[in-house]
Amino acid sequence: MANIKDVAKEAGVSTATVSAVINDSSFVSPVLRNRVQAAIDKLGYVPSQVARNLKRGSSQLISLVVADLANPFYARIVCAAEAAAAAWGYCLVVFNSDEKPEIEKRILSRIRTLSCDGMIMVPVGQPTQYTGSAMKGLPPIVMFGRTTEQDAYDAVVLDNVEASRQVTSYLLDLGHRKIGTITGPMHLSTAQDRHAGMLDAMASRGLAPDAIHVRSGEFREDTAYSVARDMLSQPNPPSALYVANGLMALGVMRAVSDMGLKCPRDISIASTDTIPGFGGIRPKLTRAEHPATDMTNEALRLLVDRITRDPKAPAREVVFQAALVLGESCAPPSDAATRNADRTVKDTESPE
Repeated sequence: MANIKDVAKEAGVSTATVSAVINDSSFVSPVLRNRVQAAIDKLGYVPSQVARNLKRGSSQLISLVVADLANPFYARIVCAAEAAAAAWGYCLVVFNSDEKPEIEKRILSRIRTLSCDGMIMVPVGQPTQYTGSAMKGLPPIVMFGRTTEQDAYDAVVLDNVEASRQVTSYLLDLGHRKIGTITGPMHLSTAQDRHAGMLDAMASRGLAPDAIHVRSGEFREDTAYSVARDMLSQPNPPSALYVANGLMALGVMRAVSDMGLKCPRDISIASTDTIPGFGGIRPKLTRAEHPATDMTNEALRLLVDRITRDPKAPAREVVFQAALVLGESCAPPSDAATRNADRTVKDTESPE
């Protein structure tokens, strides 16, 4: 295999001239440049990318750590990030933590050895995990979708409180009063904020969800399926469900179908976000949807800016708004559900 010395000998120039042509690091006359390029083509010389990166002090690699590649939402993020990284001249290295903090820790150790220029991460652990020695030796970071209660990192997030408030308010406007919810893991900012928005919307109407109608689906389809079956099998079930992400909504809709129920006749379902492929499922899901591609592009922009300009500048947080998309999965509650809800409200009222 040819090396840089072979190219220099073939072209009749110094190795410094060959290096200048390859890296475009200094002026080389057109005549010499053509001779060097001809020698490279003749010998089939391939410059060492590792050596070039070491010289530049850059690997041209960006790590992307997502929470669950089984969730098509994150597959969409990976595709958008790959295109955005390429546009900035970087290659993307993708890791999947599978919503497991112990796997995330191993991934971070691996990233330290790759000498990546930067990383985008969907954090899955407790907020206290992202401080001190646990984060030493890592490149510049942009947190995506979730925050860590630290102000040390750039972040691109959705206004999750407003997103869930929008969806819940829509259910309330339809006449639903007994609204249940299936949340994500409550140590995550997304789960906390989406639950808070749902509670805010109900509190504004003098309502609150029944404690037995608030369950965690762990942001997993199968868990949400089991939780929904159990909740809807209980006496006096909710007439509507707010589900905290699209993957869990898919599990809920499967549960409803397997129980012989109809959506929205027997139960209305709404979610924050959807998943690719939901367009072929009926009824179409009502949801507050992420601007996923725009958020991904912004995360790459922030990261490249952090890498190439001032790595010690104050952290920035960019907040996007969800769009309420009305599908076919919500309808006014049935007469029976309305009567049960009204009876429950009256039973809890204080006597005059």
